[in-house]
Order: sequence, then C-alpha cells, then structure tokens
Amino acid sequence: MRSSPDEFDDLNPSPGLLMGPGPVNADPRVLRAMSAPLLGQFDPQFRDYMRQTSGLYREVFQTRNPWTLLVDGTSRSGIEAALVSLIEPGDRVLVPVFGRFGHLKVEIARRCGAEVRGVEIEWGSVFDAERLEREVKAFRPMLVAVSHGDTSTTMAQPLDGLGAICRAHDALLYVDATATLGGMDLPVDRWHLDIVSAGLQKCLGGPSGIAPLTLNARAESRIVRRRHTEQGLRNADTMDGEGPVIRSNYFDLAGIMDYWSEKALNHHTEATTMLYGARECARILLKEGLAHAFARHDAASRAMVAGITAMGLKPFGDPRHKMANVTGVCIPEGVDGDKVRRALLEDFHIEIGTSFGPLHGRIWRIGAMGYNARRDAVLVTLGALEAVLAGEGVMLPRGAAVDAARAAYRSAN
Repeated sequence: MRSSPDEFDDLNPSPGLLMGPGPVNADPRVLRAMSAPLLGQFDPQFRDYMRQTSGLYREVFQTRNPWTLLVDGTSRSGIEAALVSLIEPGDRVLVPVFGRFGHLKVEIARRCGAEVRGVEIEWGSVFDAERLEREVKAFRPMLVAVSHGDTSTTMAQPLDGLGAICRAHDALLYVDATATLGGMDLPVDRWHLDIVSAGLQKCLGGPSGIAPLTLNARAESRIVRRRHTEQGLRNADTMDGEGPVIRSNYFDLAGIMDYWSEKALNHHTEATTMLYGARECARILLKEGLAHAFARHDAASRAMVAGITAMGLKPFGDPRHKMANVTGVCIPEGVDGDKVRRALLEDFHIEIGTSFGPLHGRIWRIGAMGYNARRDAVLVTLGALEAVLAGEGVMLPRGAAVDAARAAYRSAN
C-alpha cells in the first residue's frame, strides 16, 4: 500500500504560542544546541558534557549532591525511576494528593508493591504542615512522595519543614518538581529533600524527553543496597547489594548511577541531543540567575491574574498557594470551554489547557513559564482570550485585561 503523498513533505508545524500547563515553546537557543553533531556516549568529549551537565543541575537544584544526573525519558521517567528504585515490596509509602499527579504517584507506588496511603484534600487546596506531620506519625512510612506543584489544580504545596518532619520519623522524602524547577524556589539541601526529579518542558524552557534528578546520601544508601549488575556486564570484581533487585531494568537508578559515575558502566545509549538540550536549559537559567528567573515567573503570574480578574473572570483555587507558572481560570457559566480553546488555537495559534477529573470542563489552565514567561506572551494571550469570549457573547470590559496586566508588570519593576 502506497503512503499518502503528504507523508513525504517536510515537517512544517504551524508556529504558535503554547500557553497551557506544559509543554511550552522551547527557547530557540535550546533547539540550536540540540542540532549539534552527535557524539558516541563514551567519547571523552561527551563524557565531559555529562559532567558539565551534572554540575549545572547541582546549581539548578541548589544542592551539593554528587548524584545529580539525567534519566532519559519524559518527566514521568524521573518519577518512576525514583519510586521503583526506592520502594521494596511491602514498604509503606505516604502520598499527599492534591491533584491528578498525586494519584499518579499512588498508582506507581502500588505497582512497586508498596502499602500505600494516599491522603487527599479538596482540589484547589494544599496540606498544612500539621496535617502532614500527623499523617507521617500515624502511618510511619518509609517514603513520603509529594508533588511540589500540581498543574492539574495549579496549586503549589509548601515544602519548607516537610523534610525535617520526615527525618524526625525516619522517612525519605521524594519530591516531583516537574512543574516548578526553574520557576519557583526549590532549595534541595536547605529543605532536606532526599530525592527530586523534574522535566525540561515547563519552567526550564526545553522539550520533553529527559528528566533531571538529584539524590542525597540517604537515598543513595537505599538504592545501592539493591544494586544488581546485569549479567552481561559482570566481571570477577562485581559486588551486588544485599537488597532485593530493583524491579525495572531501564529505570534502575543503581545502574544509571554506575553509568554516570567514573566507572561509565554501560546501562543504555544516552539520548545525546536531549542531553545537549538539558545542558543548554540549565546554562541559560543560571546565566539569567535563579532569583531573576523566579521573579520573572512571579511577575508573569501576577500580570496574568490581574488580567483575568479585570476581564471579570475568577481565578481558581487558594491564591495563597498558587503556582507561579500556571493560572487556573473558572470557566464562566454558559461558556463552552472547549469551544473557546479551539477558537484560540484556530484563530490565534494560542494553546491553553483544560483540566482533569473533577475539574474537567470547570477550569482553563493558562501557563506562563520558561521561555514563555514573557510580557508579550502574557499580553497577547489575554487579548486573544478577551476577543474570543466577546465573540461568544460574554459581556466584559474590552481592553481591561491587557491594561491591568501592563499595570501589574509596571508595579513589579
């Protein structure tokens, strides 16, 4: 059977503005870096790029952890690598659930054979430290697994103090920072976070496909006791750990750590172009400065909220705990949320998101993060949304959204 003629055309995606909860438009410098020539994974030059990238992400994670590396795969690969490498069958795992991605961690932990307690709170809220401490005391988990920010609800869970609670009760703390790394403060060492993973496609301004991850000595000791070297890589000096084998080969952090170490023990073929992209994301962020990047995301968030409010729309959730990079917007009564999203995409080439589960059809999610946490992107998105809503018969003060957002930006300077 012959292929369709257009299958032989050059790829030529329509240009657009990705203003949903992620992915976002990649910084052009990242895309340029990803077009660099391929190198073999054991080429000394490439191994040096790996060491450089590890060092850059130590600064991004605000940590001294030697084990700061990349897992080849989307941000979910980092989540799964952390959980499958830490959890042994029968371990107790506590998951605070304040959105879809808490439920995801419950599911992965159960697949690892854990005894899981998912504690839930109404979507649009977060947990206070006292509630989490009571849950840790009562359940006595080996691991607490929590999202820093959950884009499904646009809420950010406060983490300062949770690491100390976990240490006081001999629990490890895993943090999924997919949605926040690079856009909100996440001092891994100061907050006593044992293992943290993320992705490029949100605040770091790159494409999805590789997951930065850092782990400290507490997590390392748990993982290396489960090290079991592949049969085809073993030699007379190979020493396995005394713990049960990690139940994934690809996401086996003990093997990935051996690969990133000076041993350079083969584990997989490195995703060369993704490593280039990750290195460039970190380089750009650190050249800008973490404090400046956090302020840029915060300013975009405040401007977006100001514009949404001036338009007569209602932001979703507890404003005290809103993520800096994603804004939830309650869909007005009588408005077809999906129709508005389609019109934004078709008429303006701007993409915003809906949500999941109990929030599906109730809110839009508008992101302003990474390369898109820019004044022009925020203003254009607000103006386009206003035009589409007016076309749907929504009565609103024309021009107020952009005016309010501009004023918010001026007040931030």
